[in-house]
Amino acid sequence: MRRLTGCIDRGLGLVTEVQATLRQQVADIAAVDATLDPAKGSCLRRRAEFESLRDRFRADRDSARQHFAAVMMSFQDGLFVGGDGPGLPQDNLELERWFRRPKGHERRIHGHRHAGVRIVQEGPTLLLALDAHQAHPDPFQVDDLLPYRRAQAPRCQREARHRRKIMRKARSTKKRGLLLAELERRYLSDS
Repeated sequence: MRRLTGCIDRGLGLVTEVQATLRQQVADIAAVDATLDPAKGSCLRRRAEFESLRDRFRADRDSARQHFAAVMMSFQDGLFVGGDGPGLPQDNLELERWFRRPKGHERRIHGHRHAGVRIVQEGPTLLLALDAHQAHPDPFQVDDLLPYRRAQAPRCQREARHRRKIMRKARSTKKRGLLLAELERRYLSDS
């Protein structure tokens, strides 16, 4: 045990400076987070604190703090949009809380302004599946899922998926000829 204690002490001694730096960065992040919490004061006061922190980080020579300032600058436009009005979102983070669940990866792939095809085509069932953990906090067991084993997607969702397949074929240079031949065959057989 003494040897193990000695190894742990030597290991901690090697990273003392790094831990001090990390502690300071965690404190900086906590200070920024405090300016985003609507319970911590009015929107104007929190915005002033946010800008003060941003300016302080920008003036610092530490590269991590300068990075914090750059990130804060890029997010600042939408952070304090709602003001303190009742029923209005406090900031863009509150808006994101609703949108984040169904389309987190779509935003990362397509950019912030694009909802993504998946949310449009699979939205009727996707939202229910992604929010299921709110009503059922424990991990799902087989017995919990058995009633849904024969569930089908709604007709509108199946049709949207079918339209997507057709449009993907139509955009493909390799499959376009096959699609046109199939559509022509259907047209001739219907008329």
